[in-house]
Amino acid sequence: MARSPVRHTAERPPLRSGVQTLTDAELVLGIRDGDEGHFNELYARYFQRVYNFTFVRVRNHADTEEIVQETFTAVFRSVEAFRGQSSLLSWIYGIAKNTVNNHLRRLRTRDGWMENAEPELLRPVPSLSSCTPEEHLSLRRYADAISERLGAASDWQAEVFVLRHVENLSIPEISRRTARSSDAIRSCLYRMKRLFVEASQGGFVTVGP
Repeated sequence: MARSPVRHTAERPPLRSGVQTLTDAELVLGIRDGDEGHFNELYARYFQRVYNFTFVRVRNHADTEEIVQETFTAVFRSVEAFRGQSSLLSWIYGIAKNTVNNHLRRLRTRDGWMENAEPELLRPVPSLSSCTPEEHLSLRRYADAISERLGAASDWQAEVFVLRHVENLSIPEISRRTARSSDAIRSCLYRMKRLFVEASQGGFVTVGP
């Protein structure tokens, strides 16, 4: 059964008196003049609609939040291109749709990339005693790269990776253990896998089986 969007409420920042009563056209003019209050009002006014519009297409709250932020960043950067030939909301929806499509294309590419890369990343590492000097150097560089990238990960992200790939727990079980959503777990696992992929593609010599 498909999940329904969870109500996400944009926290309305402090605004100048009267900004909330402005029309969309007046908000656009203020944003073009660099008025942060006008943009904050536009964000608060349309955040939930853009969130729901996005969620029904990607069905993942973590990805939806990222896409919505990308969308409003694009709105701010391209507001000069708005000509008023459609409603402001329709124009924002168009930007959100393009952002979603770009995300889905990246997702398809990522999934294929990770599917091909993961078996290589998780295969047993050969004994150091059987390595050539070149392979030994490669392994040390790889280990250094992994350590550097893992240092940027939080404790819970490292825990999620171990629970999934060492203890072979399911996503729902990891979600219960860590008290985080399944969407957050999936997003974390992708980021952790990417750490290993980036390290393995850092120009090091590939160690044979």
